[in-house]
Amino acid sequence: MPEKVPLLPITEPEAGEDQDRGLVNEVLAGKLNAFEELVRRHDRRIYRVTLAITQNKEDAEDAMQDAFLKALEHLNQFAGAARFSTWLTRIAVNEALQRLRKRGRFDSLEEPIELGDSLVPQQVEDWRDNPEQQYAKEELRTLLEKSIGSLPAIYRAVFVLRDVEHLSNEEAATMLELSVPAIKSRLLRARLMMRERLSRHFAAAPSGGS
Repeated sequence: MPEKVPLLPITEPEAGEDQDRGLVNEVLAGKLNAFEELVRRHDRRIYRVTLAITQNKEDAEDAMQDAFLKALEHLNQFAGAARFSTWLTRIAVNEALQRLRKRGRFDSLEEPIELGDSLVPQQVEDWRDNPEQQYAKEELRTLLEKSIGSLPAIYRAVFVLRDVEHLSNEEAATMLELSVPAIKSRLLRARLMMRERLSRHFAAAPSGGS
């Protein structure tokens, strides 16, 4: 199991969908070692998702393990209409959300959370344009991960799927069993909260120089 995987993607090539489908066909033909290759190709991504949602290493690892086990068990149900990575991520998201519910740390996705003025950014500086000018990549990664972790769970799940894993609104809606408008609404709120946190931080950071 991976010991440390950042919540944000590192630079890595996207898994080739054709190769995934080929491996799936091999597993269905009885070559179980091909599933080990599927795990190797996707374990970092799946762990990022489960860790970002659960904010707990043990829960994230358990959710990832169960996601792969369920994927193997139900692999014959993978119709191929969606990408294998999307299908697998949906299973992982469900496993992660189940663990949040068991720990009583997850508000219903159907219940809106009123955050009042916190939804309106007090700083308007566009944090996307300047962070690497002020911080090294590792410092920036740590800051972003902490900011993501501070989001309420219902917004964090949407933000991770859309802005970290770059899934479509439709894919995220399917995974979270929400409507596309609900995904868009929660994503907007999550982005506003992230912008507020990061803009405040960068505005307070020293500009450097003598």
